[in-house]
Amino acid sequence: MPRIEPRILKGTRDFLPRTMILRQYVIDTLRRTFEQFGFEPLETPAIEYAETFEGKSDAEVDKLLYRFTDHGGRRVALRYELNVALARVAAQYQNELVFPFKRYQMGPVWRADRPQKGRYREFWQCDVDIVGSASMLADAEVLAVVYTALRNLGFERFTIRLNNRKILSGLGIVAGVPPERTAGLYRAIDKLERDGAEQVRALLLEEGLSAETAGRLLEMVQMPGGGPEVLAGLRLRFADVPVGLEGVAEMEELLGYLEALGVPASHYRLDLSMVRGLGYYTGPIYETVVDEPRIGSISGGGRYDRMVGLFGPDMPATGVSLGLERIVDVISELHLLDLPGTIAQALVALFDAGHVSAALGLAQELRQAGIRTEVYLEVGVPLGKQFRYADRKGIPYVLVVGPDELAAGTVTVKEMRTGEQRSLPRAEVAGRLKEELGRQR
Repeated sequence: MPRIEPRILKGTRDFLPRTMILRQYVIDTLRRTFEQFGFEPLETPAIEYAETFEGKSDAEVDKLLYRFTDHGGRRVALRYELNVALARVAAQYQNELVFPFKRYQMGPVWRADRPQKGRYREFWQCDVDIVGSASMLADAEVLAVVYTALRNLGFERFTIRLNNRKILSGLGIVAGVPPERTAGLYRAIDKLERDGAEQVRALLLEEGLSAETAGRLLEMVQMPGGGPEVLAGLRLRFADVPVGLEGVAEMEELLGYLEALGVPASHYRLDLSMVRGLGYYTGPIYETVVDEPRIGSISGGGRYDRMVGLFGPDMPATGVSLGLERIVDVISELHLLDLPGTIAQALVALFDAGHVSAALGLAQELRQAGIRTEVYLEVGVPLGKQFRYADRKGIPYVLVVGPDELAAGTVTVKEMRTGEQRSLPRAEVAGRLKEELGRQR
């Protein structure tokens, strides 16, 4: 057969072991955090009927769907996010689930997007959602999960930006934006932080708003402050706008819960220019950004009270998605974690052909003690080359059982980081290494 050029699709990536170790550490940390808050695991198919995903947000999202007709003539699509499938599950299994249903799910999603830094065509989402509760306490809890998860991963300089779609609707009403122009209002405001006020003003004018309306809108979304003082100002402006007042009341309640849940005010702020692109949000919306590097949001979500109703009886829902790819990119760029480059904690070297059984027996003792152990697989290779192999992989300990060690009931242990070599009693070696590895964590 002709030789095939090894390559992958743009926007997808291979993850070699060193990178996978970091990714698995992040996934494991997120899983522990989610379960700490009582969220339960859920898994859904990577491929579903296309109609499950189509029309759930806006036309721009539908363009990003990877969809095709399978061999059975069915129109199918790869999932582009996880909470649409959650809405289907909530409707399909409503008699089997206990509501409010708190679930987490982590897995790959696919979008036919334009690849760039921090944006891929295949990437992982790590979601926590609550279905069946209209309380702002549910929104506060998913935000507390985000804060706790990022702190558990070593993040310090990050901000959770908060807003509410009802407040945005109220701002549009106060500014005099016609209802049919609301979608354009959202699209334009969402670009404020990136493009600046003048660019957004131009976009609003292109959307058909008058200069006076655009000016009022920009003045309101750029109100100074980032907490209760902004909400107090909005209460005055929304005196005759019920939807706006409802949004303000929700955010006041939400901020009170965040304080009680131990989320410090230094890590969140009300940002009236933050919109979130998906069209199905109905109340609070939120995203998390880091100060450095400038990589976009590393989490995002909000309340989507009408999604489950598209599949069955309506239920309120809220949730947030943490982007694994961007979190890993930030950790790597800022060197937030110092993880080993390999899974193995010990390498048992092969002294010669006559001592293979002794080496394998030692490896089994170490594994049974909970030490991740590799055995060198080639007989007759000089010990120096085996040490270099361990050094290249970053394995911290190399153990040797030769004729002298076997006769004395000992094991020679070399610590690769320091080069120190010592002899330990065979009966004690597993316990000693486990103790030392525990101190190195």
